[in-house]
Amino acid sequence: MKNRIVLLIVVSVALLASCTNIREKTEAMEVFNINTEVAESAIKRILEENSVTDTIALYAGVNQVAQQWKMKNGTADEFVEFCSSNYASTPELRRELFNKLSVAFETIWGGYNKMHVELKKPMHLDGDPLTQADYIFGAYDPSSHLSEDLYNNKIAFMTILNFPFYTLKEKEERGDSWSRLEWAYARLGDIFTPDPPAKVKQMVADAEATAEGYIADYNIMMGHLLAEDGRKLFPEEMVLLSHWNLRDEIKSNYANVPNNLEKQRMILKVMLHIVEQTIPKNVINNSSYDWKPYSNTIIVDGKESETTPEGARRYEVLLNQFRAQQEVDKYSFAYPDAISRAFDGAMQIRVEDIEQMFTEYVSSPKVAKVAEMISKRLGRELEPFDIWYDGFKSRSSISEEALSAKTKSLYPDAQAFDKAIPMMLRRFGFPAEKAEELGGAIVVEAARGSGHAWGASSREDMARLRTRLSKGGMDYKGFNIAVHELGHNVEQTISLRDVDYYLLNGVPNTAFTEANAFVFQKRDLQLLGYSNSDPEQAKMTELDIFWGSYEIMGVALVDINVWRWMYANPDADANMLKEAVINIAKDIWNKYYKPVLGGEDLPLLAIYSHMINTPLYLANYPLGHIIEYQLEKFYQGKDWAKEVMRIYSIGSVAPQKWMMEAVGEKISTRPMLED
Repeated sequence: MKNRIVLLIVVSVALLASCTNIREKTEAMEVFNINTEVAESAIKRILEENSVTDTIALYAGVNQVAQQWKMKNGTADEFVEFCSSNYASTPELRRELFNKLSVAFETIWGGYNKMHVELKKPMHLDGDPLTQADYIFGAYDPSSHLSEDLYNNKIAFMTILNFPFYTLKEKEERGDSWSRLEWAYARLGDIFTPDPPAKVKQMVADAEATAEGYIADYNIMMGHLLAEDGRKLFPEEMVLLSHWNLRDEIKSNYANVPNNLEKQRMILKVMLHIVEQTIPKNVINNSSYDWKPYSNTIIVDGKESETTPEGARRYEVLLNQFRAQQEVDKYSFAYPDAISRAFDGAMQIRVEDIEQMFTEYVSSPKVAKVAEMISKRLGRELEPFDIWYDGFKSRSSISEEALSAKTKSLYPDAQAFDKAIPMMLRRFGFPAEKAEELGGAIVVEAARGSGHAWGASSREDMARLRTRLSKGGMDYKGFNIAVHELGHNVEQTISLRDVDYYLLNGVPNTAFTEANAFVFQKRDLQLLGYSNSDPEQAKMTELDIFWGSYEIMGVALVDINVWRWMYANPDADANMLKEAVINIAKDIWNKYYKPVLGGEDLPLLAIYSHMINTPLYLANYPLGHIIEYQLEKFYQGKDWAKEVMRIYSIGSVAPQKWMMEAVGEKISTRPMLED
């Protein structure tokens, strides 16, 4: 027996040592092993063997391959041989390689996109009850190993070598002189920027999942909120998710409903407790207690009781996101921190340019004028929660019941809307042939959820419009949203099929496609045979966009400055971060919001959940409205459909270049502020 135990221990130790050796070897294979001298020798050999016309691109390509070449990819000698053998030294060879890569990537991405669509259909489309298999396939990503495969077979390195990555600054400095083909080359260079190792990707995924879970369960039991005199202002069953539902409840109380002003003030107090983390942790997502937000006490067995505040959990979750991004920083030569990845990378606009636009806007004298108008409409002085004033919403003179009756008769099911798309586009002014082409490239399907637009990734595939249908057909709300999604689909199809090079498909960032969808959505009544030209209605829409942009720009400025602070204070703990966020939010409030809304030292702008679970994304929302406004101003007096076709065939060049080609001016808040 003793011998057997000894044998088991020996075997276990051997297995452990073997696993350790395997892990160490695997980690060693992931080490970057090409130094400057080796890269220079590769460049020297290429120059000796070829007549190179673009030495800047050569140096960039070789050095970027060197930065990503790992031990597992080959020795230093094999690196030099690879670069020498695979460098396309003439414009003709480079164009030939570009053509082959374009065809291959369209095939690969188009194929994977089709798989994603099919695997997610049960979750996205109205139909039978979902099973566990549906959830598993819906979460499965068939392309998850694609990047790794393309590095392993060296297609990624071949692409990097011949089509190097250019920073946003380089694109802006050189892009005006680039041809369309050179822009397509540059987009090819954007594909393979450094990938962090799997353990870092997992760290990011874990941080994001933790944040999503934290926010998804941050419910406030409104029926258990008490005024100081013990009254309950909200329905017993009302449960509101922070911050979205709390904000929307403030908006709904601009209607003439009982206790509306008192409700809004109480929600504001709740929001401040969340930001400052003084909220009792046992009232979050918990209906066991009544809570008095003003005195911040809870009621247990009919008696007031002391509370334990949430503390700093909100900021622990945010700090966790930052720590994960710090790990990504170590592998990202293209965008060395999360701020540059969000702005230079994803939005393709420098954060300094965003800040300048937003600051110019929120400090404009026009804000005070609009605030004065709101105050007169409300018949009282403005209060901080009026940042969410909802009284400028454009209302049609036709009742929603009448509009719904019409849309339900026209579109009893998704297929009816699908068949009507060519007619709708003709009514918008698209030529008949183009309307048929676009209609044939879009498939309408009944959504299980709220719906969305899913674009194609290859020119032979279809864009998909998923829309929610109520009982008896498509009501007006559903129709209005479907027209918004149609705007997405039209942009997605034009910017894929009508661009001259596949690598230029799409638009510069999310804000651009949202802008086009808003433009379509605002013309929905035209499709029902009514006029969209009511000047009073148009004025209300402009004011609503103006005030909404004022609100979200301040939130975005807080988001940006919080991340700047974290990078300046990388060793801070959650309590230090909490104090910093509160101070940053107070500072921006005092500068740009207190003069029109009152409230000294309010950290209200830090309430947005996006700051915790989707950091550095908030700037996309007001940017979309800025672009929408500039487009609408440009469209006035022109053939709208013709301009839509022209503008969205520009494709994915840099945002400022796109705007110059589209409307003749860069992205700017000035048009909104001037009108």
